[in-house]
Amino acid sequence: MKALVIIPTYNERENLVELARQIFAQGLPTEILVVDDNSPDGTGQLADEMAAADPRVHVMHRPGKMGLGSAYCAGFRWALERDYEAVFEMDADFSHNPESLGHFLQELEGADLVLGSRYLHGVTVVNWPLSRLILSYAANVYSRVITGMPYKDLTGGYKCFRRHVLESVDLSRVKSDGYAFQIEMTFKVWRKGFRIREIPILFVDRRAGVSKMSKHIVREAAWMVWRLRLLDLVGAL
Repeated sequence: MKALVIIPTYNERENLVELARQIFAQGLPTEILVVDDNSPDGTGQLADEMAAADPRVHVMHRPGKMGLGSAYCAGFRWALERDYEAVFEMDADFSHNPESLGHFLQELEGADLVLGSRYLHGVTVVNWPLSRLILSYAANVYSRVITGMPYKDLTGGYKCFRRHVLESVDLSRVKSDGYAFQIEMTFKVWRKGFRIREIPILFVDRRAGVSKMSKHIVREAAWMVWRLRLLDLVGAL
């Protein structure tokens, strides 16, 4: 199954080369799309150099920092214009282990969307401060209660979609970013009745660069779950 790994970047120069090396080391039929938001540290230029040297690497340049959700939606559209059958979301900071890619593709044989879960069997998060872990865990409990989705990790960003799932979602109506984007995409797929599976992943906090986590991201997610619930109730999802 030909797959595309979408990697949004903003100042991820320190991670990009090694991340691509580890992705391709899995020996899977995968290619990479780097969606760079004009990183000041030259991540976009580095991605161009990688693409020039390896046809499996592709680059999309955006004029500035436009948000995670819009980066993934742009990447989804790019993938749907080509012949990829599976599309991954992956962080650029090594919090998502490339060694799990094969497991995702195996599970996708019997599913339409596979979610990498940090909370499926206990807590599999390494190097997060306790306050960040409590916030993440509580956000997932809150999201499950409000939306009714049965999945343990709704805010995680390591996931793999089958092509027809992305084709079914009106990406022009996906407006959220960060945690909210992850919840919104999964909710839309779940309400359409697609098969969703969770698999355990080991999440390790970034080893280089700076986190993009902010209070705005948390507030957006807190509101988004109510918005999704209300839109669903009135048939306007």
